Amino acid sequence: MISLTSPLSEDQTRSLKVGDTVELSGRIYTGRDAVHHRLHTGTPPPVDLHGQVIYHCGPVMMQGSDGRYTCTAAGPTTSAREEPYQWEVMRDHGIRGVIGKGGMGPKTIAGCQDYGCVYFHAIGGAAQVCAERISRVDGVDWLDLGSPEAMWHLWCERFPLIVTIDAHGNSLHADVFAASKAKLDALKA
Repeated sequence: MISLTSPLSEDQTRSLKVGDTVELSGRIYTGRDAVHHRLHTGTPPPVDLHGQVIYHCGPVMMQGSDGRYTCTAAGPTTSAREEPYQWEVMRDHGIRGVIGKGGMGPKTIAGCQDYGCVYFHAIGGAAQVCAERISRVDGVDWLDLGSPEAMWHLWCERFPLIVTIDAHGNSLHADVFAASKAKLDALKA
């Protein structure tokens, strides 16, 4: 198990390989479709994203009487929807890590290689378990997009992840797809 604390350096991300298991601590920012679209169309981010980690997540938040938020569910959302934008967001803002589920396509794989970023796979279907690793909510931006689409500032402790796309052009998702296709083709023959 590799322990990392965000923000991440390019040296750290380039040292990771597909299959590495990671426990990530520190700041992460949520960003789903609307955040990526806004960043893609040129709106400056409300925070400095250089070296940071974006989490494809629409967390469930509860606001207490003191105005503070608590994260009650924070499972990953399907990352493929961000494929049109992800590589440019990495390039333009220096993001070093992306957390999600289901993997991403060739543009993002190339972007990870070109810009020293990695894709971390989080546990799908375990939103409450993931939320247990979020120790506090430090803020929110772009709430005008709606709570699930806003950019939440989360602090995590030992968030469990697996590197499934590394900064060397390797993708566990692409490997599994190719192996599955080969087996299916063999069965058809």
